[in-house]
Amino acid sequence: MKTRLTPPYTPAQVAESAADALDAVGATPTAAMPCLTDVDDAVADGFSALMRAAAGGRFPALGLRNVTVIGMIAEWGHEVCAEFGVASPCHSCRCGRLAWHLEGGPTMSHKTLLRTGPLLQGGLSPYGALGLPGADALALPSGFSGRIVARSGHKVAGLTWHAAPDGGACFPDGGGWIYVSNSELPLLGGASALRFRADGTVADAYRILSGTDLNCAGGATPWHTWLSCELGHRGRVFECDPYGARAARPRLAMGRFKHEAAACDPERHVVYMTEDEPDGCFYRFRPSDWGDLTEGTLEVLCASGHWQVVPSPAALLKAARHQVEGARHFDGGDGCHYAGGVCYFTTKGDTGLWAYDAQTGTLDRLCGGARAITAAPSGDLYVARETTEIDVIAPDRAVTPFLRLDGHDGFELTGLAFSPAGDRLYFSARRGRAEGLTFEVSGPFRA
Repeated sequence: MKTRLTPPYTPAQVAESAADALDAVGATPTAAMPCLTDVDDAVADGFSALMRAAAGGRFPALGLRNVTVIGMIAEWGHEVCAEFGVASPCHSCRCGRLAWHLEGGPTMSHKTLLRTGPLLQGGLSPYGALGLPGADALALPSGFSGRIVARSGHKVAGLTWHAAPDGGACFPDGGGWIYVSNSELPLLGGASALRFRADGTVADAYRILSGTDLNCAGGATPWHTWLSCELGHRGRVFECDPYGARAARPRLAMGRFKHEAAACDPERHVVYMTEDEPDGCFYRFRPSDWGDLTEGTLEVLCASGHWQVVPSPAALLKAARHQVEGARHFDGGDGCHYAGGVCYFTTKGDTGLWAYDAQTGTLDRLCGGARAITAAPSGDLYVARETTEIDVIAPDRAVTPFLRLDGHDGFELTGLAFSPAGDRLYFSARRGRAEGLTFEVSGPFRA
């Protein structure tokens, strides 16, 4: 829920604090807010300083709690952007990201699964039985429709859509939204983006990461970036701008290993990560400043249930998963998604769906046969199976079919993500490293 806060300081008083805040965080005037370069310099400097300080968890000039600072930024950012004819929130700059973060960040569930008890197979679907497959080969409940929005090797809005589409996420973009998709190709991987208008038509398509290796899954951050994970030996995590305004940057402090997926926990200020090795580990990264992944501490979950620091995240002499005695190992870490205090992740070797309760520090295996996962605002989990099917797991733990893709034997479903409004589900179907289709399903998803 968005928090509306009345700014306790005038723009002039904010400007007076700019020098101290700029010095404290190493910012430069207006660098964080290109949309406000035509605004009064003092006000722009104040905004820039405040945003950098708040995003970094530091605010020495006014000594306010960060939530208050972010509230001030959101309030003033919306007002000033509107006054100067800039779309609000302005996603090309820090103020839009912080305002968006205040409003709830990426599409996240407001409810979550019960933390104990078995899943209930074969219950009644909240959407009814699946109908016959349509022209797009999708079998969906009544009231839902599907379409292919991109095909590997084919042009979409002037861009040749990448092969081997994998992990994905959605980001708001004014009245529309953006869907980002990784490419799990060796050496030529990277990631691409589809920009949608408010009416659902594709407005643009473009690359946001190129020249990287086996970009498998990843994760969205609360500050509007996409973490694209390399699956190769000593793989890296790249932080990408889904809006295409800035170049992607490697975040080496997050470790060098076969990265699969990542999920941000905005409550504990950590990023969970999976590792695709037969004896892979489950990690979390604690950035020194929440919102800046340049520096921080890499930790691994141990069999004891405690987290231990990985001594050498660069893993030059010894693999990260072998550096901590007592680390818990999993058979091929796969998809990863955080919702409502729980980080869900899957494992390839035993096709398990796991739930790590960040509040209690407990880990449970919920079921088998799972690969990719995402959550809807309703709290429903959507799980891609080993087959070309997607099941929905309701907050009461009832598991029922939601979707089936017919006639695509050998395909894997990847990149599940909901649009910001929660009324469209995106995913890709891929076979090997050549064939790939990216789908959109729209309909009366539960709120």
